[in-house]
Amino acid sequence: MKLIFVRAGSAILLSEFGERPVGAGDVVALGANTLCGSEPERSITETTLYLDHDYVVDQVFWQYAALVADRWDAHDFAEQLNSEPAQILHLGEDRAGMLMPWLDELVALSIDGPSPERFYRLQALLFAVLDVVTPYVRTTATRRTVRQRKSIRPGLPRHRRFAPLRAEARAAAHLLREQPARRWTLGELADVVHLSPSQLGRVFIEAYGATPMTYLTTLRAERLARLLRDTDLPIEVAMGEVGWHSRGHAARLFRQAVGVTPARYRQLTRGKAGV
Repeated sequence: MKLIFVRAGSAILLSEFGERPVGAGDVVALGANTLCGSEPERSITETTLYLDHDYVVDQVFWQYAALVADRWDAHDFAEQLNSEPAQILHLGEDRAGMLMPWLDELVALSIDGPSPERFYRLQALLFAVLDVVTPYVRTTATRRTVRQRKSIRPGLPRHRRFAPLRAEARAAAHLLREQPARRWTLGELADVVHLSPSQLGRVFIEAYGATPMTYLTTLRAERLARLLRDTDLPIEVAMGEVGWHSRGHAARLFRQAVGVTPARYRQLTRGKAGV
């Protein structure tokens, strides 16, 4: 997950919500695997916090300990609670301004990587920031009692830890990242990693929170965005480079992931009137 704090300037943000303006005092909250781009208006200064997904789920587990049975249940509860993967939070410049010293210290303490000696100070600063930001996050209705929990898997011991990623899921994700332009089918991918299509779908969702084909769409959208931004390839050629051979199909999937069409994305990020 990411929290992007706009400190000064403004930009047009591109994500699942389409095109939105952001300026000083705004915070952009992005869920895991959510694409987002921006086109600065003159200039923009920002600070970004990156939060590990499992770390966030662990906090949800303790925050809602009266409502969830275990960390697996907390994972599902967090998905229900934060159903909008891309949000712009309008804190205002005054309220956002009080966060800046904490953000600056977080950055300073993080430059040299993780340090056990700084762990509790980093935690304290992060929680101070989240205490201000989270009231602005839009959430869905939550369960009020344990009995309202979804019965999608048997209850597990409260000390259960997240299982490591299955080797098959890692192998499938690696293949998709290495060959996104290949015309993959779920059955073909499953054969390569020696699972049935249903087994692969299950273990992949548990590992990455999306089906293999949705994961592939995200990879292709990211690479197409890079080609549109950094090269002069015609749009249809760029689509073919990432594995999309139908312009209409590609435009629809790209818009779902990024919020705008490929042509509009290139216009915004390259400052061109046309393509």
